Amino acid sequence: MNKWMNLADRVLDGMDITNQEALSILECPDDDVLLLMHAAFQIRKRYYGKKVKLNMILNAKSGLCPENCGYCSQSSISTAPINSYRMVDKDTILEGAKRAHDLNIGTYCIVASGRGPSNKDVAHVVEAVKEIKETYGLKVCACLGLLKPEQAKQLKEAGVDRYNHNINTSASNHANITTSHTYDDRVNTVETVKESGMSPCSGVIVGMKETKQDVVDMAKSLKALDADSIPVNFLHAIDGTPLEGVKELTPLYCLKVLALFRFVNPTKEIRISGGREVNFGSLQALGLYAANSIFVGDYLTTTGQEESEDHKMLLDLGFEVESVEEMKASLN
Repeated sequence: MNKWMNLADRVLDGMDITNQEALSILECPDDDVLLLMHAAFQIRKRYYGKKVKLNMILNAKSGLCPENCGYCSQSSISTAPINSYRMVDKDTILEGAKRAHDLNIGTYCIVASGRGPSNKDVAHVVEAVKEIKETYGLKVCACLGLLKPEQAKQLKEAGVDRYNHNINTSASNHANITTSHTYDDRVNTVETVKESGMSPCSGVIVGMKETKQDVVDMAKSLKALDADSIPVNFLHAIDGTPLEGVKELTPLYCLKVLALFRFVNPTKEIRISGGREVNFGSLQALGLYAANSIFVGDYLTTTGQEESEDHKMLLDLGFEVESVEEMKASLN
C-alpha cells in the first residue's frame, strides 16, 4: 500500500493529519499525483460516493466596491473593464433561479459586490428568496459581504440555506492581499452566519503569491471554522488588478491543493470554483476525485465552461449529479 493510501486510511479512522503530512501533499512528486488522487478519492467516496453537487452564480451587484482586494476586478483599485451595476431587480434574481431549476442545479448563489449589504439590499434579497423558495424550492446561498447579526437573522428567516464569506488566504498573508478589512473581519462574519443557523460556506483563492505553508494554514483554518462548504478558487489573474500577470499555478499543483483540502476536511463539501478552466486545463476532470462540487456556468466577471461540457465531463467520469430531491433531503 502506498504512503498516500496509508494517510487516507488514518483520516478515515478519524485522525487529523499533521502539518508536515499536509505539506508533503503539496510537495508530492508529480509522478505520484495519480496515487495521491486515488487516495483522496477513497475519502471522498466514503462521504459522497460518486455524487457531484452543482452550483450556479448570479452576479446580482457588480463593481462599485470600496474595498482594495488585490485579486478582484470589482475593487476600488481595479482598472479592469467590467460591467458595473447596482443590485438587480427581483425579476432578474427570479429568472436566474428559474434557469438554475431548469438545469437541475442544486444550489443557487446570489452574490453582490461591496463591503457588506445595506439593510435595503438585505430586504430586497429576502423578498426574492421567499419567492424562490415558494416557486422552485431551490437551495439558496447568499454572498453579500460582511454581515451583521440582525441581517443574518433576516436572511435565515427568509429561507437562505447557506451564506458564503471566504477567508480567501491565510491570516499571515491577508495584509498582502487587502488592507481595507482584516482577516478577523472575515472570520467574524463566518461566526455570525453559524450563530444565525445558516450553513457556513467559506473558502480560499490559491495562487496569490502565498507559500505552501499558507495553503496548509488555509485548509486547517477552515477546519477550525467548521465550514460546511469550502470553495477552492484558483487565481485567474485579471488585467487591471494588482495581481495582473501572476501565474504561479500548474494543473498538477492544483490537484495537490484539492487533495490537501480533502485530507484536512474529509467530510466537507469541497468545491472546485473560480479559475478551474484556466488553471486545470485538460486535467479538470481529475479534480473531482478529491472535490465533490463545482460551479456551472460563468463566475462573477469571468466566463466559465459551457454547461454541456461540464455535464459531459461528469458523464465521462461515471459520476452522478446530485438531484434537487437529494439536496433537499440533505438539508433535513
